[in-house]
Amino acid sequence: MINCKAFPVNPLSENCYVVSDDSGEAVIIDCGALYDGEKAAISDYIDLEGLHPVAHIFTHAHFDHLWGAGFLYERYGLAARCPEGDLPFFNNVEGQMREILGGHTMPCTTGPAGEAITPDSIIRFGTHQLTVIPTPGHTPGGVCFYCESEHVLFSGDSLFQLSIGRTDFPGGNHWSLISALHNMLRDLPDDVTIYPGHGPATNAGTERTSNPYL
Repeated sequence: MINCKAFPVNPLSENCYVVSDDSGEAVIIDCGALYDGEKAAISDYIDLEGLHPVAHIFTHAHFDHLWGAGFLYERYGLAARCPEGDLPFFNNVEGQMREILGGHTMPCTTGPAGEAITPDSIIRFGTHQLTVIPTPGHTPGGVCFYCESEHVLFSGDSLFQLSIGRTDFPGGNHWSLISALHNMLRDLPDDVTIYPGHGPATNAGTERTSNPYL
């Protein structure tokens, strides 16, 4: 059994997830914690539960998902692992901010990049593992993480409750995203719980039959 704790963080209410199992090992997904209180809430939870974080992984490399990367590197020594296709975004966070925010920028200390995530990557923690499902379109390298044994999927900004990610940002492609989501949902059981990058959780059956974009 896995435990999934969501932390909505930063002004864009991005969902950071701490995912663990009975072994105490944990992976952290998309830590966009910007403020000190948000970072403290995440580290306090990890300490209280006696967890040992073994990886910090990203569904994609937009800045609102990256703000906590430097904090996790300093606190736990976790180098941020982002999809290979999004490394240009990771390596130029201020540049992507200026493009998305109309010339505005904010500090974002990411720390070093860890091993890039590819479609063949498997992220292991305790007795569980996450496999990678490529879902390009919101960003060129966007992915979802799937724990088949627990019927849980982390969709980042590719898929939301009855919606999908924006594709009008640099590197976005609407039809690539639609195609990837169709292919992914076709193979998922209805009861797979989907944890998105923003907003509430949903499930594969609901999105396959009721998502207006699909």
